Amino acid sequence: MQFLFSLRSHGVTDKKVLAAMEKVDRGKFVQGLFASRAYEDRPLPIPCGQTISQPSVVGLMTQALEVRPRSKVLEIGTGSGYQAAILSLLARRVYSVERHRELAQSARRVLDDLGMVNVTVMTADGSLGLPDQAPFDRILLTAAPEDPPANLLAQLSPGGIMVLPVGQSDSVQSLIKAQKTADGVTYTELCEVRFVPLVEGLA
Repeated sequence: MQFLFSLRSHGVTDKKVLAAMEKVDRGKFVQGLFASRAYEDRPLPIPCGQTISQPSVVGLMTQALEVRPRSKVLEIGTGSGYQAAILSLLARRVYSVERHRELAQSARRVLDDLGMVNVTVMTADGSLGLPDQAPFDRILLTAAPEDPPANLLAQLSPGGIMVLPVGQSDSVQSLIKAQKTADGVTYTELCEVRFVPLVEGLA
Protein backbone atom coordinates (compact mmCIF):
# COMPACT_ATOMS: atom_id res chain seq x y z
CA MET A 1 0.00 0.00 0.00
CA GLN A 2 1.28 3.44 -0.97
CA PHE A 3 0.99 5.01 2.47
CA LEU A 4 3.09 2.34 4.18
CA PHE A 5 6.18 4.00 2.71
CA SER A 6 5.25 7.31 4.35
CA LEU A 7 4.61 5.85 7.81
CA ARG A 8 8.30 5.62 8.71
CA SER A 9 8.99 9.12 7.43
CA HIS A 10 6.28 10.38 9.80
CA GLY A 11 7.95 8.63 12.75
CA VAL A 12 6.03 5.34 12.88
CA THR A 13 8.79 2.84 13.64
CA ASP A 14 7.13 0.27 15.92
CA LYS A 15 7.36 -3.04 14.04
CA LYS A 16 4.12 -4.44 15.51
CA VAL A 17 2.19 -1.32 14.54
CA LEU A 18 3.63 -1.36 11.02
CA ALA A 19 2.79 -5.06 10.67
CA ALA A 20 -0.80 -4.49 11.84
CA MET A 21 -1.26 -1.61 9.41
CA GLU A 22 0.10 -3.73 6.59
CA LYS A 23 -2.45 -6.46 7.37
CA VAL A 24 -5.50 -4.17 7.50
CA ASP A 25 -6.79 -3.23 4.04
CA ARG A 26 -7.89 0.42 4.32
CA GLY A 27 -9.85 -0.04 1.10
CA LYS A 28 -12.41 -2.12 3.01
CA PHE A 29 -13.28 0.96 5.10
CA VAL A 30 -13.65 3.55 2.32
CA GLN A 31 -16.72 3.33 0.08
CA GLY A 32 -18.23 5.47 -2.65
CA LEU A 33 -16.55 8.40 -4.38
CA PHE A 34 -13.31 8.19 -2.43
CA ALA A 35 -12.72 4.43 -2.69
CA SER A 36 -10.03 4.94 -5.33
CA ARG A 37 -8.05 7.13 -2.90
CA ALA A 38 -8.16 4.66 0.02
CA TYR A 39 -4.43 3.94 -0.17
CA GLU A 40 -3.26 7.54 -0.06
CA ASP A 41 -1.84 8.99 3.16
CA ARG A 42 -4.65 11.48 3.62
CA PRO A 43 -7.90 11.77 5.60
CA LEU A 44 -11.03 11.05 3.57
CA PRO A 45 -14.73 11.83 4.06
CA ILE A 46 -17.04 9.05 5.28
CA PRO A 47 -20.81 9.26 5.94
CA CYS A 48 -22.39 11.38 8.71
CA GLY A 49 -19.98 14.25 8.10
CA GLN A 50 -17.06 12.32 9.61
CA THR A 51 -13.64 11.32 8.28
CA ILE A 52 -11.35 8.30 8.17
CA SER A 53 -8.06 9.51 9.59
CA GLN A 54 -4.81 9.86 7.67
CA PRO A 55 -2.91 6.53 7.97
CA SER A 56 0.28 8.18 9.25
CA VAL A 57 -1.74 9.81 12.07
CA VAL A 58 -3.43 6.46 12.84
CA GLY A 59 0.06 4.94 13.01
CA LEU A 60 1.40 7.64 15.34
CA MET A 61 -1.62 7.37 17.65
CA THR A 62 -1.43 3.57 17.75
CA GLN A 63 2.31 3.67 18.42
CA ALA A 64 1.86 6.21 21.24
CA LEU A 65 -0.83 4.01 22.81
CA GLU A 66 1.76 1.24 23.41
CA VAL A 67 -0.83 -1.54 23.15
CA ARG A 68 0.16 -4.87 24.69
CA PRO A 69 -1.21 -8.33 23.78
CA ARG A 70 -3.23 -8.43 27.04
CA SER A 71 -4.49 -4.84 26.77
CA LYS A 72 -8.17 -3.97 27.10
CA VAL A 73 -8.71 -0.93 24.89
CA LEU A 74 -11.51 1.65 24.68
CA GLU A 75 -11.86 3.64 21.46
CA ILE A 76 -14.08 6.73 21.42
CA GLY A 77 -15.29 7.36 17.87
CA THR A 78 -15.48 4.20 15.75
CA GLY A 79 -16.00 6.05 12.48
CA SER A 80 -15.24 3.66 9.63
CA GLY A 81 -13.82 1.02 11.98
CA TYR A 82 -10.31 1.27 10.49
CA GLN A 83 -8.56 2.25 13.73
CA ALA A 84 -10.47 -0.45 15.65
CA ALA A 85 -9.33 -3.05 13.11
CA ILE A 86 -5.68 -2.15 13.69
CA LEU A 87 -6.15 -2.18 17.46
CA SER A 88 -7.80 -5.61 17.24
CA LEU A 89 -4.55 -7.10 15.92
CA LEU A 90 -2.56 -5.68 18.85
CA ALA A 91 -4.90 -5.97 21.87
CA ARG A 92 -6.80 -8.68 23.71
CA ARG A 93 -10.10 -6.81 23.61
CA VAL A 94 -11.32 -3.59 21.95
CA TYR A 95 -14.47 -1.70 22.88
CA SER A 96 -15.38 0.99 20.33
CA VAL A 97 -18.12 3.58 20.87
CA GLU A 98 -19.78 5.58 18.08
CA ARG A 99 -22.56 8.19 18.38
CA HIS A 100 -23.74 7.70 14.77
CA ARG A 101 -25.74 4.48 14.51
CA GLU A 102 -25.18 4.25 10.73
CA LEU A 103 -21.39 4.33 11.18
CA ALA A 104 -21.45 1.82 14.05
CA GLN A 105 -23.49 -0.66 12.00
CA SER A 106 -21.31 -0.23 8.91
CA ALA A 107 -18.09 -0.65 10.91
CA ARG A 108 -19.51 -3.73 12.62
CA ARG A 109 -20.26 -5.35 9.25
CA VAL A 110 -16.75 -4.73 7.91
CA LEU A 111 -15.08 -5.95 11.11
CA ASP A 112 -17.28 -9.08 11.07
CA ASP A 113 -16.34 -9.72 7.43
CA LEU A 114 -12.67 -9.48 8.44
CA GLY A 115 -13.23 -11.94 11.31
CA MET A 116 -12.22 -9.47 14.01
CA VAL A 117 -14.18 -11.06 16.84
CA ASN A 118 -12.36 -9.28 19.68
CA VAL A 119 -13.91 -5.90 18.80
CA THR A 120 -17.22 -4.80 20.33
CA VAL A 121 -18.81 -1.83 18.54
CA MET A 122 -21.69 0.00 20.19
CA THR A 123 -23.81 3.06 19.55
CA ALA A 124 -23.51 5.29 22.63
CA ASP A 125 -22.39 8.69 23.88
CA GLY A 126 -18.61 8.39 23.65
CA SER A 127 -18.05 11.43 25.87
CA LEU A 128 -19.22 9.25 28.78
CA GLY A 129 -16.79 6.44 28.02
CA LEU A 130 -17.90 2.97 29.13
CA PRO A 131 -17.95 3.06 32.95
CA ASP A 132 -19.58 -0.40 33.11
CA GLN A 133 -16.56 -1.96 31.40
CA ALA A 134 -13.87 0.16 33.11
CA PRO A 135 -11.04 0.18 33.91
CA PHE A 136 -9.24 0.13 30.56
CA ASP A 137 -5.52 -0.34 30.00
CA ARG A 138 -5.62 1.99 27.00
CA ILE A 139 -8.07 4.65 25.79
CA LEU A 140 -7.94 6.29 22.36
CA LEU A 141 -10.06 9.23 21.20
CA THR A 142 -10.57 9.96 17.51
CA ALA A 143 -12.42 13.22 18.24
CA ALA A 144 -11.08 16.27 20.05
CA PRO A 145 -12.31 17.61 23.40
CA GLU A 146 -11.08 21.02 24.54
CA ASP A 147 -9.30 19.39 27.49
CA PRO A 148 -8.53 15.79 28.52
CA PRO A 149 -11.87 14.57 29.98
CA ALA A 150 -11.62 13.79 33.71
CA ASN A 151 -14.33 11.11 33.47
CA LEU A 152 -12.34 9.20 30.83
CA LEU A 153 -9.09 9.52 32.78
CA ALA A 154 -10.99 8.01 35.72
CA GLN A 155 -11.75 4.95 33.55
CA LEU A 156 -8.04 4.38 32.90
CA SER A 157 -6.30 1.71 34.95
CA PRO A 158 -3.15 2.56 36.97
CA GLY A 159 -0.23 2.79 34.54
CA GLY A 160 -2.71 3.12 31.69
CA ILE A 161 -2.28 5.35 28.64
CA MET A 162 -4.78 7.61 26.87
CA VAL A 163 -4.00 9.17 23.48
CA LEU A 164 -6.22 11.99 22.22
CA PRO A 165 -6.36 15.17 20.18
CA VAL A 166 -7.04 18.23 22.33
CA GLY A 167 -8.07 21.75 21.35
CA GLN A 168 -10.63 23.95 19.66
CA SER A 169 -12.08 22.40 16.52
CA ASP A 170 -11.52 25.55 14.45
CA SER A 171 -7.84 25.90 15.28
CA VAL A 172 -4.76 23.72 15.55
CA GLN A 173 -5.11 20.80 17.94
CA SER A 174 -2.38 18.88 19.74
CA LEU A 175 -2.09 15.12 19.93
CA ILE A 176 -1.56 14.32 23.59
CA LYS A 177 -0.37 11.18 25.39
CA ALA A 178 -1.64 10.96 28.97
CA GLN A 179 -0.18 8.34 31.32
CA LYS A 180 -1.70 7.54 34.69
CA THR A 181 0.95 7.20 37.41
CA ALA A 182 0.92 6.81 41.18
CA ASP A 183 1.48 10.57 41.43
CA GLY A 184 -1.24 11.62 38.98
CA VAL A 185 -1.30 12.01 35.22
CA THR A 186 1.68 12.97 33.05
CA TYR A 187 1.09 14.59 29.65
CA THR A 188 3.29 14.47 26.56
CA GLU A 189 2.54 16.57 23.48
CA LEU A 190 3.22 14.57 20.32
CA CYS A 191 2.33 16.67 17.27
CA GLU A 192 -0.23 19.00 15.71
CA VAL A 193 -3.36 17.34 14.31
CA ARG A 194 -6.86 18.17 13.16
CA PHE A 195 -9.86 16.06 14.21
CA VAL A 196 -13.61 16.52 14.41
CA PRO A 197 -14.74 17.84 17.83
CA LEU A 198 -15.87 15.43 20.56
CA VAL A 199 -19.65 15.89 20.73
CA GLU A 200 -21.86 14.80 23.62
CA GLY A 201 -25.00 12.73 23.10
CA LEU A 202 -26.19 10.49 20.28
CA ALA A 203 -26.44 11.77 16.71
